[in-house]
Amino acid sequence: MIVNAKEILNNAYKNQDVVFQININNLEWAKNILLAANELKKPIILGVTPNAAKYFGGYHVCYNLVNSLILDLKIKIPVCLHLDHGNFDDCLKAIAANFSSIMFDGSRLPFEKNLKLSKKILEICHKKNLSVECEIGRIGGHEDNIISKVAYTDINEAIQFKKIGVDMLAIGIGNIHGQYPKNWQGINFKLLKKINKKLNIPLVLHGGSGIDKKDLKKCIENGIAKININTELQIANAKAIENFIKNNDIMKNKNYNPRKLYKLANKSIFNKTKEILQRFLN
Repeated sequence: MIVNAKEILNNAYKNQDVVFQININNLEWAKNILLAANELKKPIILGVTPNAAKYFGGYHVCYNLVNSLILDLKIKIPVCLHLDHGNFDDCLKAIAANFSSIMFDGSRLPFEKNLKLSKKILEICHKKNLSVECEIGRIGGHEDNIISKVAYTDINEAIQFKKIGVDMLAIGIGNIHGQYPKNWQGINFKLLKKINKKLNIPLVLHGGSGIDKKDLKKCIENGIAKININTELQIANAKAIENFIKNNDIMKNKNYNPRKLYKLANKSIFNKTKEILQRFLN
């Protein structure tokens, strides 16, 4: 069943638990993530970036694929289909395609414009019972061809987003997209605690791949109710395909068949998803 993220995240926030967003990139990713989450009976948020939607063939393709997989695979858990890092036009397209949750990322805009456009998206989405995530304080790293330096969320700006009714807020507390460098300075827990105390709403941590379990647990204890994971699965998937090609003659036994070529990758996505979802079982 496709649901919005608000109810599952509010429950997670109250119980100092977490819901993972794992981004999908193709059929194999969507299928294996759903199967793994369903086996563990854990709710899941499937993230789709604008570039991923384009790769799929469009937002409607994403929705129809996920909805059909839920039906045909008999998935019983709550599944949220979430636009990840969308601009205003991306948000409108995802809304039209029946996505159940929307992230408007105006973090590169001047604050007042970000707030104004976020409010418009909130008004549209809440009328349709869709959940909304916004972002302030640019999250560093590399996401969908956009490279950003680490920036930290301003608490007073965060309060303004609570006032307009945002359901969840992506914050910058030293986290980055992609792989963390050796000189990474870590999570600013002092800032996280202050933001959580002032806002009292589910907070979102982007760039969950590469942060150690102890620090992630501390984040969850201080208001992070949604953690985004992408890089871990990308690496596991790539290594599985590389391993198959290195150890098999592609021209023998029809190893060039995509279903054979992707067999180990399917298993890697399934197993990595289970590993992620079991990190913080309450």
